[in-house]
Amino acid sequence: MTDFQAFENTGTIPVQKRHQFDVGALRNYMRENVKGFSGELVVEEFAGGQSNPTYLLTTGGEQYVLRRKPPGNLLKSAHAVDREYRVLTALQSTDVPTAKTYSLCTDDSVIGTWFYIMEYLDGRVIWDSTAGPYAKEERHDIWDAANDAIARLHNVDFEAVGLSDFGKHSDYIARQISRWSGQYEYTKTESNPYMDNLIEYLPKNIPIEDSCSIVHGDPQIANMMMHKQRNEVIGILDWELSTLGSPLSDFAYLCRPYRDALRGAELASLGIPSEEEYVEAYCRRTSRDGIDNWDYYLAFNMFKMAAILQGIAKRVLDGTAASDHARAAGAGAPMMARLAWAQIDKSVVIDDE
Repeated sequence: MTDFQAFENTGTIPVQKRHQFDVGALRNYMRENVKGFSGELVVEEFAGGQSNPTYLLTTGGEQYVLRRKPPGNLLKSAHAVDREYRVLTALQSTDVPTAKTYSLCTDDSVIGTWFYIMEYLDGRVIWDSTAGPYAKEERHDIWDAANDAIARLHNVDFEAVGLSDFGKHSDYIARQISRWSGQYEYTKTESNPYMDNLIEYLPKNIPIEDSCSIVHGDPQIANMMMHKQRNEVIGILDWELSTLGSPLSDFAYLCRPYRDALRGAELASLGIPSEEEYVEAYCRRTSRDGIDNWDYYLAFNMFKMAAILQGIAKRVLDGTAASDHARAAGAGAPMMARLAWAQIDKSVVIDDE
């Protein structure tokens, strides 16, 4: 879901014991519900930190992707694969790059939990777009392609594609602040004055914004499948946080690296557009004159990320997240909160040491 998970996502693995299911039952379901499916079925699991287990299905010369709710007791609103399926299916008639959907199954008796089947996209996932083995021109095009993809999403008339009831049409940021403030307080392990400042400041200073669009919720280059040869997005991935909300907040999440991983970097030498150029390109594509209160949107997204990282820190402390990547991610919560507050209070000094 979030960018720190990319380091553990390295292709497919044999299906983990806790995620196994009756492959024969799935094969029978696909024969009846997926047009053109036939033959035997080989199932592998995609590695990584997806909260919804994701599988590669292979039969003859065809491949599909299956995403399912994980087994076990779940929160009622969590792991809503039906929402993912709905938004992906609605976007088929638009110019937003997405995988084609084939079938949604809400019958637990087939493989144990709800699931859906979609097209397998044969492309590239760019895990590290700030470095990695890319020429300047290629990296520039990758960043611009991501900008174009998220602009296409935000330009969709959600009512015209049947998603008017996909979420509330207002108060997205207020609801998100409330949610993540509560999550932070629940997982708090030590005093963090920057988070305290943010929890006090953010709800009192929400920008007035009358725009509403489909929002992805976790837009980052690592959540976009690039064409194998061309630097263009062929599919936006990982829709579990999608809803209706603030497009400016969603775009600011994509831009978060400018104030974090790319802070102090020589962007020209990397081929990455400047932050100003990137915002201008998005505004041009979405017919905006500019974005007011830009620092607020960045601070809000950094605050949300700090709350997510704090949750990981709590799981590490509780012994339920033991990997080195989880430990490193959790340890980054205080700095992320400090970065967030620095977008509001320009006197805050960021010390990388």
